Amino acid sequence: MARVRKMRQRRRLAAVWAAGLAAMVAVIALGSAGPTSLARLRALVFDGYQWLAPRETAGAPVVVVDIDEASLKALGQWPWPRSLLARLVERIGEAGAAAIAFDIVFPETDRASLKNAVAALRQAGARIELPQNADRLDNDALFAAAIARNPVVTGLVLTQESRAPPPPPKTGFALAGTDPQAYLPALSGAIANLPQLDAAATGIGFFSFPPAADGIVRRLPVVEHAAGQLYPALAVEALRVAQGAGSIVVRSTGASGEADTGAPAMTAIKVGALAVPTGPDGGLFLYYSGAGPEATLAAASILEAPAGDAALRQTLEGRIVLIGTSAVGLRDLVSTPLAAGVPGVFVHAEAIDQMLSGSFLARPDWAPGAEVSLALFLSLLVLLAVPFIAPAIGAVFAAFVAAAAVGVSWYAFIRHGLLIDPILPASSVAATHVAATAVLLVLTERERRFVKNAFSHYLAPSLVERLAEEPDRLTLGGETRELTILFCDIRGFTSLSEGLDPQALTSLLNDYLTPMTDVLLAEEATLDKYIGDAIMAFWNAPLNVAAHRRRATTAAIRMLRALEAFNQTHRQEIRVGIGLNTGPCCVGNLGSRTRFNYSAIGDAVNIAARLEGLCKQFSLPLILSEETAEGVCDLMLLKVDRVRVVGRAAPLQVFTLLDEKEMAEAAAYQRLRQAHEEMLTLYAQANVAPAKAALARLRDLAPARLGGFYDVYEERLEAFQRQPPPPGWDGVFVSEAK
Repeated sequence: MARVRKMRQRRRLAAVWAAGLAAMVAVIALGSAGPTSLARLRALVFDGYQWLAPRETAGAPVVVVDIDEASLKALGQWPWPRSLLARLVERIGEAGAAAIAFDIVFPETDRASLKNAVAALRQAGARIELPQNADRLDNDALFAAAIARNPVVTGLVLTQESRAPPPPPKTGFALAGTDPQAYLPALSGAIANLPQLDAAATGIGFFSFPPAADGIVRRLPVVEHAAGQLYPALAVEALRVAQGAGSIVVRSTGASGEADTGAPAMTAIKVGALAVPTGPDGGLFLYYSGAGPEATLAAASILEAPAGDAALRQTLEGRIVLIGTSAVGLRDLVSTPLAAGVPGVFVHAEAIDQMLSGSFLARPDWAPGAEVSLALFLSLLVLLAVPFIAPAIGAVFAAFVAAAAVGVSWYAFIRHGLLIDPILPASSVAATHVAATAVLLVLTERERRFVKNAFSHYLAPSLVERLAEEPDRLTLGGETRELTILFCDIRGFTSLSEGLDPQALTSLLNDYLTPMTDVLLAEEATLDKYIGDAIMAFWNAPLNVAAHRRRATTAAIRMLRALEAFNQTHRQEIRVGIGLNTGPCCVGNLGSRTRFNYSAIGDAVNIAARLEGLCKQFSLPLILSEETAEGVCDLMLLKVDRVRVVGRAAPLQVFTLLDEKEMAEAAAYQRLRQAHEEMLTLYAQANVAPAKAALARLRDLAPARLGGFYDVYEERLEAFQRQPPPPGWDGVFVSEAK
C-alpha cells in the first residue's frame, strides 16, 4: 500500500508541478519577449523607487530663466521680438553666466523686426531712407550678435518627421571603440534655428526627448546621430561650454578596457572633467531629485532689473543658465516619475545636476538574464513547497517570496543604482503559485468527493470528513492494522423468510438494518458490508479510533437495546448473535483497479465470524474474544467457555457482556461472576453434582438473558451423567459449526 500511495503522490506532484512549470514558463517567455504590459509595470515600479528615494541634489550651479505667465503678461505675448531676447542674453552674459542654453528653437525670422516692416513698405511703393546703423533694425541680426558675444548654446529638435538638415555641430567628438554612428539610429532631419543664430552660437544641443507610451520622461539621449554627424544633448553641450572643453569623448564597446560583447553599444561619455555612464543606445536614465534648479528667475525680472544689478550678478555669475518656458500656452510641459506638468527646461536642469552629482542609474546588459534566473529560482522554490503545505500558508509563503524579489530589486536600486526588474520574478512566482495551487485544490477536491462518495454509505459522517482529509488511505492494496471486528446475524432467518413474501421480508430487513446501522455509525464504526441478514463492521480503520474495543462493545450493547425496541413494534420477533474479536488484519481497498471495496481480511476476521456463530450454540446474543475483553475489563464480563473453533487448533477463551441495565448494582454482578466462575471450574473438572448445584444457585442471581446459556451447561452436565468425558479431557468445547 505504501508503494501505491507513493505512486499516487507522485502523480499528484507531477500534475501540480507541470501546471506550475507551465505558468512559470509562460510568464517568463511573455516578460522576455519584448515590450509588453510587464515592461509598462516595470517602468512604473522604477518610477515608484524614485518617488520613495529621490536622488540627493548636488546643488549644481544651474539657474532657470523662465518665460512664465507673469513675464508674458509684463512683456507681451510670445513670440517676443528678438531684440528683447538679445537684451535678455546680454543681461545674463553681463552677470557672468558660464553658459546660456536655450530650450527653445527659433526657426523663422522675427516678424516684429523693423527691417521686415521697411521691406513691406518699400514693396507697397514707399520711399524710405535708412540711417547708417540700419543693421539695428534687424532683430535677428541683433539676437545673433548678442549670441556671438556670450557663451550661448542654441537648441534644436532632431526628428524623423523632418528632412531639413541640421546645422553643423559646434563640438568635436573623440571616439573610443566602435563609432556610434554604426549603432545609433540615424534621424532624418531637424527643426533648427535660423542659420545666423546657430552660426553665432558657442554650442548647439538637441533638447528633444524620446517618445514614451505614457508620456513620462525617464531617459535622455546624451548623443544622437543625424545627417552623418553626432550631436550632444542640450544639457551635455551646456556642461561642455561652461567648462570650456573643446570636445566630447564617446566610449563604446571595443574600446580599451571595455568588453566587446558582439553587439556594439555606447558605455559612457566624457564632458570636460565629467564622466557620464550611458545605456547601450546612448541614453541616460534620469534620476530625479525633485528639488529643481538652484534658482528660477522670471525672464521679466532680469529685463526689468537695472544695469549692473549686484543681486542679479550674485545669482547668475559662474552658473549655467537654461532659458525655457513654463507658460501653459507654449506647451513645453512634460511628466516625470515625480510630478506631472513639469516644464521641459527643468528636466534639462535635473540632467545637469545628476551628471554633476555622479548619481547614475543603470540597467546592465546582464539584468534580463539575472531577472529570468531569479524568476526561475524563486518560482521553483514556491513550486517545490506548494504540494506540502496548506493553501493558506502557501499563499503567505508565495507572497513572502514575491516580496523577496521586490526586496532584491529595491536593494540593487538604493545601494548600487541598478534597475533590476522585480515584476518578472514576482509575476512568475504569483502565476506559478496560482496554477500549482489551483491544480492541487482541484485534485484534492476530487479526492475528497471520491472519499465521500465511497464511504458516505458505510462510514460515520464524522469519519468521512476526517478521511476526506487523508485520501491517500484509499489506494488499492492494504495495510496491517489492529481492528475490532463485529459480525451480527439474525437467528433463524431461513424459517423467518419462509413465512413472508419478498416485499414483506425486504421491508422487515430494512426496518431492522436501519437502527442497527445507525448505532454502528454513531459509534464510528466502518460498515464493511451487508451479507444478506448479516452485518460486518470494524473499528480503527481507515482512521484511528481511540479505544476501539470499548466503542465496539458499546455498539453491541446498543444494538441489543435497539433490537428490543424493534421487537416491541413488530409482529415478527428477531433474535441476533453478535461476535466481537480484536486482532491484526489486512485492511484496505480490495478488488480490481476499476472496482474495489474497502474491507478487512485476516485470521482475526475469521474468528469474529466464528464467535458470531457460537452465539447460537451457547444461546447468547453476544460473545467476544479474550483479545477484545482485555480492553473492557472494567465492564460486566462473564466467561463463556474455552472453545476450539473450526480452522483453528488453539482454544479460545470467550466472554459475554452484560448490559448494565440488567444488573441492579455492581455488588450483584460481583456475586454473579463469583458463582459463575465457580460453576465453570466445576464443569471443567467434570464434577457434575457440585456443578449442577452451582448452576441452580446461578439461576437466582443471573438476568433472564442468561437463562438459555445456563440451559446449555445443564444439558452438558446431564450428558456427563450419562457418559463421562473421555480421559485427559481438557475442558475445551469443540465447535463443529462455522
